[in-house]
Amino acid sequence: MRTPSTRQAPAPAGARPGSRTRRGLAVLALLPMLAGVVSTAPASAGPDERAGWPGTAKRATATGYGGGVATVDHDATKAGIEVLARGGTAVDAAVAAAAALGVTEAYSAGIGGGGFFVYYDARTKKVHTLDGRETAPAAMRPDSFVDPKTGKAMPFDQAVTSGLSVGVPGTPATWDRALRKWGRFDLRQNLRPAIELARKGFVVDEEFRGQTALNEKRFHAFPATAELYLPGGKLPEVGTTLRNPDLADTYEQLGRKGVDWLYKGELGRDVARTAEKPPVDPAAGLTVAPGLMKPSDLAAYQVAERKPTRTGYRGLDVYSMAPPSSGGTTVGEALNILENHRLSGKDEAQALHYYLEASRLAYADRNRWVGDPSFVDVPVSGLLSDDFAKQRACFIKPDKTMGHPALAGDPSKVVPGQPCPSPTMPAAPQTYEGPSTTHLVTADRWGNVVSYTLTIEQTGGSAITVPGRGFLLNNELTDFDITPPAPGAPLPANAPAGGKRPRSSMSPTIVLNDGKPLLAVGSPGGATIITTVLQTLVNRLDLGKSLPQAVAAPRISQRNAAKTEAEPGFMDGRLRPVLERKGHEFTLAPSNFAPKPEIGSVTALEFLGHGRIQFAAEPERRGGGSAMALVPTR
Repeated sequence: MRTPSTRQAPAPAGARPGSRTRRGLAVLALLPMLAGVVSTAPASAGPDERAGWPGTAKRATATGYGGGVATVDHDATKAGIEVLARGGTAVDAAVAAAAALGVTEAYSAGIGGGGFFVYYDARTKKVHTLDGRETAPAAMRPDSFVDPKTGKAMPFDQAVTSGLSVGVPGTPATWDRALRKWGRFDLRQNLRPAIELARKGFVVDEEFRGQTALNEKRFHAFPATAELYLPGGKLPEVGTTLRNPDLADTYEQLGRKGVDWLYKGELGRDVARTAEKPPVDPAAGLTVAPGLMKPSDLAAYQVAERKPTRTGYRGLDVYSMAPPSSGGTTVGEALNILENHRLSGKDEAQALHYYLEASRLAYADRNRWVGDPSFVDVPVSGLLSDDFAKQRACFIKPDKTMGHPALAGDPSKVVPGQPCPSPTMPAAPQTYEGPSTTHLVTADRWGNVVSYTLTIEQTGGSAITVPGRGFLLNNELTDFDITPPAPGAPLPANAPAGGKRPRSSMSPTIVLNDGKPLLAVGSPGGATIITTVLQTLVNRLDLGKSLPQAVAAPRISQRNAAKTEAEPGFMDGRLRPVLERKGHEFTLAPSNFAPKPEIGSVTALEFLGHGRIQFAAEPERRGGGSAMALVPTR
C-alpha cells in the first residue's frame, strides 16, 4: 500500500471548497457511463472487474472526484464505491460499506450492534444526526449487574460475556432511517455487495486471526460462534477464505422483509431468545449470565434524530454527536479550551501540552455530566459554552501539567468575567470501554457527506452468535456504570436503567467552512476515540499537517488519569522528554490484539476545492485501512 503523501494541504482557514474546474466537470460527466459499466457487468464479477476504473488497489490515501469512501477494510471500501458508481448517495455508500464491515469486521460491528450517524446535506447545507445506540431492556435496573450471592458487581469479563450485557440493536434501524431520508436505493439494493461478500468469503489476514485468538476461549463456549469463526475447532489460518452463508441469508431476508423482521418479527424473537438464554456449551465450564431482553424490547426500539453538537473553532464549525454520545461535548469542550491558547507546528511539544491538559479537563466534565438525556439532565450548552471553556482553560499552566486527575467543573455556576473558580466536584470514575468499534466516511458527487461510527463494543462483542443467523450480539450495556454507588450516594449519570442508552465515546465529526464541508473524521477505540479525533483535528487545523500526516502521526491519549497512554512512535520520539520536563508521565498504550500498542484507527476525508476530495485511512494501524475515490487522480 502507499504511504501517506507528505504534501501540505491548503491552510484550513482559507480552504473553502471552490467551484468545480472544467476538468472536474468533465470527469463528473463520465459518471453516468461509469455507472453503466457497473450495472451491465455480470453479477458474479467482483467490484474490481465491474467498475472498470483505476485505483482499485488497496491504499491508505486516495484523491479524486465524484465522491469516495474510506474504511478500515478494503472489501468494505469497494462495496461503498460500487454503490457510488451505480449512482448512489453518500448514505447509500455508507450503508453498503457498513454492511460489508459486518462480514469482514464482524468482531467490531454488525447488525447485532449500534452506532451514531452524522450526515451533511449539500442541498440544505445542514448537518443531521441519527442516534442508533443500543438500549437496555425494560427490565434492567441499576443493580442488574450485581451478583446476589456476593452483593458486588460481577467481574467485568463475566459481565461482557453474558446475555445481560446485550442491548437492543440499533444498526438496522439506523440504516433504514438514513436510507428513507437521504438514500436513492432501498436497503435490499444496498445490501447486495455484502451478501455477495458473505457468500464468496474474504481472505483471513493477520489482524483477523489475532482478533480471533484474543477471543478463542470465549468463542469455544458458544457452538454457533465456534462453528463460524473456529473452523474445525481451530483458529482460521492466514490466507484461507472465511465464508458466512448464514449472514448472507440474513441480509437477503432483511432486505426483502424490511427491518420489522428484526424489531417485530422472527429475527427479533431469535435475538431476544439468544440473549435471554445464551446457548452455551456446558462442557466449556464458562459461567454465562442470562439476559433480560424480550421481543417487546425490540418492538419498542426507536432511532432518535438528535440536534448535533456544534462548536466554533478557529473560524470553522465542528459538528458531532450529542448525548448519549460524549464525543461531541467532550471534543467540543476541549477545542473551546484550546482556543484560549496559541497552537503552532513550530512548537509541537507546547501544542501537545495544551492538548493533553484540555483533554484532562474535558474528560473530568464528561465523566461527571454525560449520560442518556432521556434519563439525566445533560448541560450540553453549558459544557460547550465559551465562558465555561475560559474558566476551565485558566487551570492550564504553559510550563507545568496539573499532574493529577482534574476535578469536574460546573457549567451552571459560570459567571462571565469571573476569575478562575475553585472546582469542588470530585472526578467521576472512568468506566471501561472496549477498544473495538469501526468508523467510515463517505462523500458523493453532490457534496453530501457521512461520518459514521458503529460498534458491537468489545472486540467480539458478547461472543454470542445468534444461531443460524451469522452475526454476533453486542455487549454494549457494560458501557454503563455497572457498579452501584455507595449507600446514600446519588446514582451516576450513566447508571443502568430500563430503556436507557449507555454513554458512548463515539465521535463521528464533520467540520464546515462557511457552511460547506471541509473535513469528516472519526475513529474506533473505546474511550480513546475522543482523544484520537481531537488530536487528528489539532494535527490538521493547528499544526499544519496534511490529512494523511494528521492520521498517521503518533498518538497520545490523556483521559484524566495520572499517566498518559502513548504509542511507541511517541515514546521513542523527540517530543516525549520535552513534555516530561513539564511533568507529564507516559505509559505505553495496551496492544490488545495488535502487534504493537496502538490508539484508534482513523478514517477521514477533506474537501480540497474545485471538486476534489482526499480520503485517508490508517497506513499501518489495524493492518492498514482502505481509501478510494470514485474517479481518482494522481
